[in-house]
Amino acid sequence: MRIEEIHQANRAGWNEGAQAYEDDLQERIEFLRGGGTNFCPPEYAYLKNLKSWCRRAIHLQCAGGTDTLSLWNLGAHEVVGVDISERMLAVAAQKSEALGAKARWVHSDVLETPHDLDDTADLVYTGRGALCWIMDIEAWAGVVFRLLKPGGRLYIFEGHPVANLWSLEADHFELDPDYGDYFNKEPLADAGWPDTYIGDLGRPKAEHATKYERQWTLGDVVNAVIGAGMTVKRLEEHPDSFWNSQPNMNPDLLRRLPQTFSLVAVRPL
Repeated sequence: MRIEEIHQANRAGWNEGAQAYEDDLQERIEFLRGGGTNFCPPEYAYLKNLKSWCRRAIHLQCAGGTDTLSLWNLGAHEVVGVDISERMLAVAAQKSEALGAKARWVHSDVLETPHDLDDTADLVYTGRGALCWIMDIEAWAGVVFRLLKPGGRLYIFEGHPVANLWSLEADHFELDPDYGDYFNKEPLADAGWPDTYIGDLGRPKAEHATKYERQWTLGDVVNAVIGAGMTVKRLEEHPDSFWNSQPNMNPDLLRRLPQTFSLVAVRPL
C-alpha cells in the first residue's frame, strides 16, 4: 500500500474512534470552560508563559481538540488543529464554539497540511501517540519546518518507543508478539482499540476498520527533525505515561523504564 492509502485507512479508523470523543463532549467542554488543561506533568515545563510568546500554536493530529484548546487555556492567542479525521474535527469545533476560543480546524493529512499556514507558527505541538500513525517521519519533519516561523519552536511529547514494545495485558515486561521489535520498519495492521482507551464501541473487533501503525525509534525522530533543518535544543525521557497502557502492571515497575519523552527543536532565524 502507498502511504496515502495507509493514511486514509487510518482516517477511517479514527472516524470510528471519534464516537468515544462524541460521548464525553459535554464533560470535556465543562472541563475546558473551567480553565482545565489536559497535559501530563512533564509537559508544563515546556509550555510555560505561552501568553508572552505564542501568537499561534499549531497542533498536528489534534483529534478531538481538547489538548489544542488546552494550549489556548494556557495562553496561546490562537490555536490551529490539523487532523485527518473530519469526525474528530467536528467534535473539536463544537468545543471551541462553546468556549468562544480563537481556533481554526483544518481537515488534512498532516503530510499535506495547507501551505497558507507556512511560516505562521510560534509553536508546533504534537505527540501523545501521534507519530505512530505517520508513515513518513522525514516528510512529517519537513511539514513542521515549513509551518514554523523562523525562531519558532517544535515541542513533541510522545510515547517512548521502548514503552511500545510490551504486551498491554501482562503484569510484567513481556515483549508483545507483534509490537515487540524496536527496529521493525514495517507498518503493523490491527483493528479495534484497547479497553483502557476507546474500547470496543459496542461491536466486535472484526467489525472495526483496519488501522496501521509504524514504530519509529528515538533516533528516527531526532534525525528527521535535524534533517529537516531544525536545531534540537533538548531531549528528555520521562517515567510518566499519558494513558493507562498496561493496567495489570505495578506502576512502580512500569516507571523503571521510560514511558514518554520530550523533544524541543527550533527553526533557525
